[in-house]
Amino acid sequence: MDIKRTVLWVVFTMSLLILWDNWGRQNGKSSLFFPSASTGQTAESGKPANADSNAQGTTAASAANSQELSTTKAIIKGETVTITTDVMKVDIDSLGGDIKRLELLKYVDSEDEKKHVVLFENTAERTYAAQTGLASELYPNHKSAFVVLPGKRDLGSDNELTVSMEAEQNGVKLVKTLKFTKGSYQIEVSHTVVNNTASAINPSLYLKLIHDGTKPKSGGMFSGTTEFYNPAVYSEEKHFQKLDFADIEKNYKAKLEDPNRVITPNHVTSADNGWVAVIQHFFVSAFIPAEKTQRSNITERVRDNVYSVSSLIGLGQIAPGASVTSKATLYSGPQETAILEKVATGLDLVKDYWNFSMIAKPMFFVMEFLHKFLGNWGWTIVVFTIGIKLALFPLSAAGYRSMAKMKVLTPKMTALKERYKNEPQKLNQAMMELYKTEKINPLGGCLPMLIQMPVFLSLYWVLQASVEMRGAPWVLWIHDLSKPDPIFVLPIIYMISMFITTKLSPAPADPIQAKMMLFMPVMFSVMFLFFPSGLVLYWVVNNVLQIGQQWVINNKLIPVELRT
Repeated sequence: MDIKRTVLWVVFTMSLLILWDNWGRQNGKSSLFFPSASTGQTAESGKPANADSNAQGTTAASAANSQELSTTKAIIKGETVTITTDVMKVDIDSLGGDIKRLELLKYVDSEDEKKHVVLFENTAERTYAAQTGLASELYPNHKSAFVVLPGKRDLGSDNELTVSMEAEQNGVKLVKTLKFTKGSYQIEVSHTVVNNTASAINPSLYLKLIHDGTKPKSGGMFSGTTEFYNPAVYSEEKHFQKLDFADIEKNYKAKLEDPNRVITPNHVTSADNGWVAVIQHFFVSAFIPAEKTQRSNITERVRDNVYSVSSLIGLGQIAPGASVTSKATLYSGPQETAILEKVATGLDLVKDYWNFSMIAKPMFFVMEFLHKFLGNWGWTIVVFTIGIKLALFPLSAAGYRSMAKMKVLTPKMTALKERYKNEPQKLNQAMMELYKTEKINPLGGCLPMLIQMPVFLSLYWVLQASVEMRGAPWVLWIHDLSKPDPIFVLPIIYMISMFITTKLSPAPADPIQAKMMLFMPVMFSVMFLFFPSGLVLYWVVNNVLQIGQQWVINNKLIPVELRT
């Protein structure tokens, strides 16, 4: 078995292992290669520098949560106010003054095309909400009764719509104002605290996202939907930190077992920049406090299977009769790169390309540029594939020349193996000398394949992570490039084109290898039944171009004496 074939099979086997590993992780199994990046560390002893402030913040935030579990407090029923813009429909509950449901009007639900994507909701299957308030049971919080002030509820032809509500407890008034903007998924959230008491107060404001820890249903064997489902924290100090609901639960249980144990969160806990977020496949919700606003970032278990990530902001001392206003942004919408980059620094990092970001990001940038001219993501993939193929043509030509020469040298190589069959070191030296004399690179035929595999895997993650591809049609039966081909036409075309390509390529000297190479198209075609159609489209176009390229190489670039 020559070196080139060995390397190709190693690449092929590793690709299958990576895909199998992805399938396993998607179904809740541990990774074969990569431990969870979000595994928290628990400190047995010692105290971090900011432990006191974090403990105070956690206690204050927990005080607001404690009302959810209170059985002595009377239940107050709120009214629902519905706000409609051109991109979202929002239900605000006067009990807490928070958004209890948020529907994206531009995005169709993946399971039911008659419905829109819903982010915030409170159902038997899903808990997802944005909560804000003052971190004390004495002051207005997300369980207090707010009065929603009269005003317009439908954006209509206006550019902005503002909704205000207020609540007062023990002489402290909290005024929440939500400002919606046409065409935007950003909601400007303002909190004004008015001290109507006779003494100074020192309140803290929390901006919290809560979510259940139930993994969403998979969209297919290789859909990877569970890979995009996490809380996250961003700061200039540590940059993007993707967390895990399971780690929050683990830390909670560790604290229950030993109340004196110091738990070190696996994220930045104190900063004056950044944001907190909850990520799901193709979409994200994030609270972004104003820049240079000092805050504590907190992750907590709210109740059974419900967790939170929040920013706690100290508002300073407020004198009697005085007021303080704090502004923040709530983004709840698609993970579109162009939008996220404008909302907040680092927010585009929620678009997770796994370990292929170095290749996937510039790849998507090029594809996005092409899409501006072509207007269709399917044709963008076709043109992108042609560009990749043209760029790799010189390497492919050199590789096939090397393969052709290797085939001619097979008798000499067989003779050397026979001569030095009991002397492997001398055999290697003799083989290297033969390659040098004949000016052959034994790995030359592998290079195009070695370059193609990172491109293939990166494109897989681009299709998985890019909401721009979600629901993007190509032609005829392909209505969503992020989903498998519904009638399997592309996998069948791939198999046919792969057989033709294999036949045109120089046959391996080993007959067993030759049979295995014929089996590869069938194996890949079966796998491609479950792959996003956009990815299969890439390989179909690649193979069709490969057929033409192979003909040119065989008939124009390889010398006649090497073609047999």
